[in-house]
Amino acid sequence: MLSYSVNATTAAPPAAVWRLLLDARTWPVWSAVDSLDAERSSGLDPDGRDQVGAVRAFRTGKTVTGERLTGLVEEKQLTYEDAFNKALHDYRAVIDLTPAGGGTAIHWHGTYAAGWATGLLLRRVMPRIMQQMANGLAAHAERPAPE
Repeated sequence: MLSYSVNATTAAPPAAVWRLLLDARTWPVWSAVDSLDAERSSGLDPDGRDQVGAVRAFRTGKTVTGERLTGLVEEKQLTYEDAFNKALHDYRAVIDLTPAGGGTAIHWHGTYAAGWATGLLLRRVMPRIMQQMANGLAAHAERPAPE
């Protein structure tokens, strides 16, 4: 199994970070994904509070990957797994939120399997991409929520 572990810190409280994580529609705004593919997603909450079992399909370039929410601990932890992904399999990820100095520490970590050649590439690329995701989440959480 391959793995990654990245960290970011934000001045925003855990509640602000949590709102962004739950609402799949916000991910293209702050993350490395280009768009949410609503047609390939299922169980999305219209109010942006996706629940366990929801499948979020994200498009990055020509590739669409699906992630199924597997666990939610309010304002503390979100877990997900791959629902469909051609590049990797047995993907499981955890996003831990911990109050830190008036803000939030974000720890995003996961494990996955991939073919030999794909694995060599992902071993180098995945930590960088996931660090961009965590940094984008941290920065966007500090912006005022729309009313």
